[in-house]
Amino acid sequence: MTNPATAQTGELIEHILSRYHEVHRRQLATLRQLADKVEAVHAGHPQVPRGLGALLQDLQAELLQHMQKEEVILFPMLARGGSPFVGQPIAVMRAEHDEHATRIARLLTLTHDATPPADACGTWQQLYAEIRSFVADLQQHIALENEVLFPRFAAPAH
Repeated sequence: MTNPATAQTGELIEHILSRYHEVHRRQLATLRQLADKVEAVHAGHPQVPRGLGALLQDLQAELLQHMQKEEVILFPMLARGGSPFVGQPIAVMRAEHDEHATRIARLLTLTHDATPPADACGTWQQLYAEIRSFVADLQQHIALENEVLFPRFAAPAH
């Protein structure tokens, strides 16, 4: 998509669904597999990201639920032009975006900003590269909704 700000709402929603929702589902499945492997294989390593698998599991559950609410409730409402009641679901989504940002901060703290140790194996390096990609995508996704899509239907958050 060249310029999301000038895209029609339906086109913007389709872009969010294909570029972010579908991609996040794949990313999180991969991240969980890699994290479980790194935590198990390198359990004795002083820099192993202990608890990463559990954090990713929580993040995955929250994000999947969040995306489902957007896909089933909010996005269809927005695609139809909104409604007088659209402010409440948008406020809920914005609050959940803030929660996602908090989890991302914990993820980056736990992984030293997704910087693997010097002696990290290929799987560990791949895990952290995938984390960097996921974080960048999620931040872009949240910004696109908060700064481009939602303001079309409700006043910006204060």
